[in-house]
Amino acid sequence: MVIKVFLASSSGSTAIKKKQQDVVGFLAALKVEYAELDIACNEENRMWMRQNVPSEKKPTNGIPLPPQIFNEGNYCGDYDTFFDAKEDNTVYAFLGLPPPPGSKEAEQADMAHIVENGTHAEETNAEGNLDDSILLFSPDKKEVPVEKCNGDAHGEEEEGEGGEEEEEEEEEVAEGETADDDATEGDEAPAEEDEAVEEADEITEDTVIAT
Repeated sequence: MVIKVFLASSSGSTAIKKKQQDVVGFLAALKVEYAELDIACNEENRMWMRQNVPSEKKPTNGIPLPPQIFNEGNYCGDYDTFFDAKEDNTVYAFLGLPPPPGSKEAEQADMAHIVENGTHAEETNAEGNLDDSILLFSPDKKEVPVEKCNGDAHGEEEEGEGGEEEEEEEEEVAEGETADDDATEGDEAPAEEDEAVEEADEITEDTVIAT
């Protein structure tokens, strides 16, 4: 694809000449292939440019002034839109060309793609899947595993609650053992009474035999 720049080589306007030089100079610096089409010496170029500039992009008098920029038959814009793209580092997008790797515009495109997809490059592994071993940052800027971040607080709470329940159970067991001891002592008392009754019976029998 060749970028076409329509300009007027014999324009009497200093402003137009400066704009034309700015456009072709910047394209040359970017090493973008372009062709200069003179509308001052070639009526065919003049007519083609006027017919292919969209009506909504034409000035109020209906005659677009150079420089006008096209990508083959696709209209890119005039000097004002070109200047805005240059300021925003989006000239390649303005021209309809893919930005070269390593350029500032390519980096911006990559960042926009990451934001659009909702993922980050460092969060994906070699296969392009989300990495389960992503580390989060604690308030003191130290890396903390995700599992630890999600589990510690709840684990401590559960451990604390479990410890209280165990203490309550131990107290209940202790009370139960005390009750059993009391019951055992109560059982021993009747046994002593039975022994006393047996001794009394033996004395009675001995007395009766002696008589």
